[in-house]
Amino acid sequence: MKERLYYQDPYLKQFTAEVLERGHEADGTPYVILDQTAFYPTGGGQPCDLGVINDIEVMDVEEVDGQIHHRLRSSLSPEISRVVGTIDWDRRLDHMQQHTGQHLLTAAFEELFQAATVSFHLGKERVTIDLDIQELTEEMVQEAVALANRVAYENRPITASFMEPEELSRLPLRKPPTVTDNIRIVIIEDFDYNPCGGTHPARTGEAGPIQVLGWERSKGQIRVSFVCGLRVVRELGVKQGIIQQLTRLTSQTEAELPEYVSRMIAERKELEKSLQELQSKMLEVEAKEWIGQAETINGLQLLLIPLNERPMADMQKLAQHIVVRVPNVVVILVSLGAKTQLVCARGAEVSLAMNEMLKEALLLMDGKGGGQPAMAQGGGTTDMPMETLLARIRQIVTVKMENNPA
Repeated sequence: MKERLYYQDPYLKQFTAEVLERGHEADGTPYVILDQTAFYPTGGGQPCDLGVINDIEVMDVEEVDGQIHHRLRSSLSPEISRVVGTIDWDRRLDHMQQHTGQHLLTAAFEELFQAATVSFHLGKERVTIDLDIQELTEEMVQEAVALANRVAYENRPITASFMEPEELSRLPLRKPPTVTDNIRIVIIEDFDYNPCGGTHPARTGEAGPIQVLGWERSKGQIRVSFVCGLRVVRELGVKQGIIQQLTRLTSQTEAELPEYVSRMIAERKELEKSLQELQSKMLEVEAKEWIGQAETINGLQLLLIPLNERPMADMQKLAQHIVVRVPNVVVILVSLGAKTQLVCARGAEVSLAMNEMLKEALLLMDGKGGGQPAMAQGGGTTDMPMETLLARIRQIVTVKMENNPA
């Protein structure tokens, strides 16, 4: 593994190498294979390094059949045989911090609660581990975070070396290796012994602080989201900015915010309840006003009601208020706006199927809907003026009412 310079020195930012092979992937992306490289390829939950080779952007690095493909933004000139590679150090440092923090947090959960990590993902914003545990409480998380941070700030040495299988029996490995050769063990002194192919700093203190952001149940395990190192600093800056904005808007101190927000939520729920009650009373009054305008057709009452951009829920409630009070009524509500909406409803003494009536009315527009024989609703778009649309719908409803008396 000597050609993998990221194992020899994870702090190496620039290197020179000979080009062994160049070509194109199946999708046409050019790549080169070098005799040695500091670019870490994607693997083990850790994303690859990025950077440049001779000022050409390295877009991806992956191991393919034992060889490391450096995928480039553009092809390397064919006459170039020796290159200079420069990795994106900020990205490498971030990955080293996150991966080391993951080792620390994983070991803490296992030591304290025998919760093994079954998977690990290092994302652009968050890092996650999936724990083989049925329940996780706030107290458990705080205890694990405290232990992981204590080991981090004790600045213990981190060593990584390739070992033969017989050497492993002398180590308290957290999990067995998944390979039988080139077995690399990362050791955090007196705390964690783990097979790992990722990049890590020389000491735990370089991982920086470790902070859990949340957890949720996922596929029978519990997924924990966290950040380490400089990501914690960025996260703190964002959250502090939000808190400062809230304190200005509410004239509350940070400590007063939780109680203030709880009180505001409770008051809002009461206001919403009062508003719903008021809206219901207003719909009752509106229903009584419309009932007086009903026309009689073949023993049934017809109410064709034009509305202006009314929510579907209000239209349905208005229809319900009307049909409860007039058992032999057919009520059609039409609301024009960005979208034309229809509600068709009947009283208890009417046998006409409102879903069938709606279906015919929707033929007048590019619309769709559905419902039950007692009430149906739908909507669509039309260029017809309200008067024309009402006249066409009235014609459909009148024919049905004349052919189906109460």
